[in-house]
Amino acid sequence: MNTYVLNTPAKLILLLVLALTQLITSCTSSTSEDTSLKPGTWRVGLQRADGKEIPFIMEAEAKDGKTVLYLVNDEERILVDDIKQDGDSLKIRLHIFDADLIAKVDGDKMAGRFVRNDLDYRYSLPFTAAHGNKNRFEANPAPATFNFDGKWEVVFTDKDGKSYNSIGVFAQKDNYATGTFLTETGDYRYLEGQVAGNELKLSTFDGNHAYLFTATPAGDSILSGNFYSGMDYIETWTAKRNADAQLASADTLTYLKPGYETLNFTFPNLEGKPVSLTDDKYKGKVVIVQLVGSWCPNCMDETKFLAPYYDKNKDRGLEIIGLGFERSPEFEKAAPRLQKMQERLNVNYDLLVAGTSDKKAAAKALPALNHVLSFPTTIFIGRDGKVRKIHTGFSGPGTGKYYEEWVTDFNKTMEQLLAEK
Repeated sequence: MNTYVLNTPAKLILLLVLALTQLITSCTSSTSEDTSLKPGTWRVGLQRADGKEIPFIMEAEAKDGKTVLYLVNDEERILVDDIKQDGDSLKIRLHIFDADLIAKVDGDKMAGRFVRNDLDYRYSLPFTAAHGNKNRFEANPAPATFNFDGKWEVVFTDKDGKSYNSIGVFAQKDNYATGTFLTETGDYRYLEGQVAGNELKLSTFDGNHAYLFTATPAGDSILSGNFYSGMDYIETWTAKRNADAQLASADTLTYLKPGYETLNFTFPNLEGKPVSLTDDKYKGKVVIVQLVGSWCPNCMDETKFLAPYYDKNKDRGLEIIGLGFERSPEFEKAAPRLQKMQERLNVNYDLLVAGTSDKKAAAKALPALNHVLSFPTTIFIGRDGKVRKIHTGFSGPGTGKYYEEWVTDFNKTMEQLLAEK
């Protein structure tokens, strides 16, 4: 082996080259923290190909020495704290979702694309953003000439003519409006917007879904509107004011097939170890089985409730198993998505990789069920191992009193089950 000895000038040159290389690497690294976002409000507009804009509000602030963002929808503030410099752009990872805002920032302006990575097709929406603009819609809207406040019986219709029922609940004060839609499979979460003249506009962005709802009156108590979702999806909707509007009971939509009393399954946990409902860990305990997906905002809302409930009540003989149905059929891709959800939402109960988010495939994975209609679906099992109740969908905190009613009913069910010997 030959040994080469550098003289002093050569050593200095080598050290200088190494130092310059390290400096260039640190400046261009895709993992460097960003400091270029101005603190304060950013008004973001997602631009659809049909010319419709889906607006939302972000707030930037310094926290623990770095920049963080909040997605703001009515009372909701979703923390987004994974912001990295990626070349000449920012890469903003959107909460628990497999989605990003990729943008170039120029002082008070920002432009880029909203990209979802969890789909089998290219999902990309361009956007622009302006710092200091707090107006989701118009800065100076015309005075409101119609009152949208109250409860509405709604029918949505897609482009193929297929319809489904909903309840719209809106609150209006002058031009400012908030609300949501409840359906038999979940709710559209926190919506915020305005009334300008006789037109209602509501929007939301949760990091994975971008929605815009518009409506105008077609009579004293009749509405006609459009629902815009993501890149190009559109539905129409009509509504009539009805304080007594009701949906089918969420406890009746999913049930066990004749001949079944129990639920049986074996799926791998996030470490790949097979877990079964018949394992000793669950015997003699009340078990909640949650059909969940990291891509599902309603699942996120339910998990935010179940996680602390489990921590508080696990010593009473309670277990919760989250059956994760993810976009990817590959364990190596699905498990990390569920693990991120577990970490961000402080989930201390078991999460298993159960299959894909296709509802028919999910139903095959759980053959005792008549179908899987919605994510989430929540299955209550008594200490005797028998299924006692199945709740389809979830009415989250954005639904106000409907969420409070769900919490009351949930607590009543659980107290009854936990009290059993």
